[in-house]
Amino acid sequence: GVLLNELFLRYGSDLTRDFIDKSTRLSIRAIMNYGFSVGIDEEDLPKEAVNMIKNIVKRAEENVDKLIHSYQNGEMKPIPGKSLEESLEDRIMGELGNARNKAGEIAERYISHNNAVIMAKTGARGTLLNLTQMAGIIGQQAVRGSRIKRGYFNRTLPHFNKGDVSAEANGFVKSNFKVGLKPTEYFFHSMGGRESLVDTAIRTARSGYMQRRLINALQDLRVYPDRSVRGDGGMITQFIYGGDGVDPMKKGYLDKYIDKNGKLPDS
Repeated sequence: GVLLNELFLRYGSDLTRDFIDKSTRLSIRAIMNYGFSVGIDEEDLPKEAVNMIKNIVKRAEENVDKLIHSYQNGEMKPIPGKSLEESLEDRIMGELGNARNKAGEIAERYISHNNAVIMAKTGARGTLLNLTQMAGIIGQQAVRGSRIKRGYFNRTLPHFNKGDVSAEANGFVKSNFKVGLKPTEYFFHSMGGRESLVDTAIRTARSGYMQRRLINALQDLRVYPDRSVRGDGGMITQFIYGGDGVDPMKKGYLDKYIDKNGKLPDS
């Protein structure tokens, strides 16, 4: 990004485009000669790391059980502004979130520097979170920002007892993608995935409509020779374009003249 920006400012758009085209061809040719493949064994963890992750998950489940007993015995103090039930859910979500983070850190530490990690770190495809979910644990599934509650009467699935609020019964997935999920974990994961699909579809429509309204609202605005911005009928919207008269596309040319306070010296 910094290199492309500098090339664009110093030598113009034609040379920058040429650089992108040629560097892309060079990269593809290098990969064709060298090879760049990803194997299933690249997500393997040593037994030491697997045991550490199992201990983290076990401790987290024990802590969740302690929170539930504390709630049932009337010993839990509510978080200010929240009910006891909401306080319990917040504390459980925090505990299970910490477990996933710690398991991810261990997986990240023990996964060797291979092609999958290179892709994640360079931004080519995927993230380190994807890798840790393949090798470590997937973690708590959420619907509308909270643990999974909806399903059968007073329980999420018929596999659990009524009133069960434990980690396993409310969407915590302690398996990983490499080992495979249990049927209940797979179902909970599908619920979380469905929400993200629907959310993406709604967000796309909403942002598209927002763009259309902005275009319709701003289509009459023009920058006049006196650098003022005016709308239909010459009505002034801004006395000087952008408040400083600087075109964002050309701002890079001014960077060397801007002082520490982000201002141009008086001319």
